[in-house]
Amino acid sequence: MDGTDLRLFFVFFSMVFMHIVDDYYLQGILAKMKQKSWWKENAPSVMYEHDYIVALIMHSFSWTFMIMLPIAICMSFNMGWMLLAYPINTVIHAITDHLKANKLKINLIVDQCIHLAQIAVTFVLYVSCYTW
Repeated sequence: MDGTDLRLFFVFFSMVFMHIVDDYYLQGILAKMKQKSWWKENAPSVMYEHDYIVALIMHSFSWTFMIMLPIAICMSFNMGWMLLAYPINTVIHAITDHLKANKLKINLIVDQCIHLAQIAVTFVLYVSCYTW
């Protein structure tokens, strides 16, 4: 393994680590607020019935930032590529979490497999576009 291979290895596993940190440790109250049921129990007014969407988007935005941070720091900061990948990853993460937390269509295993697939695809696409 040369230096480039080690850097790629480090970046990929840093992305996975950041996923774990953000999806499990940093969510805080957003973990509850992204569930419709939390709003029904704690703020039952019709005025708040769609506020769970904000929590889903906030968490998804944070998660996307965290998983893309190793690419931005350790490789080159390609703003055009980031502007494309950022909203795509945010939307996929929000939809996945909605399917788990509100629709009850997927379990934690499927949720995590989708998130890890997002990381893998993001990494592979970035590496394939990266100018050495």
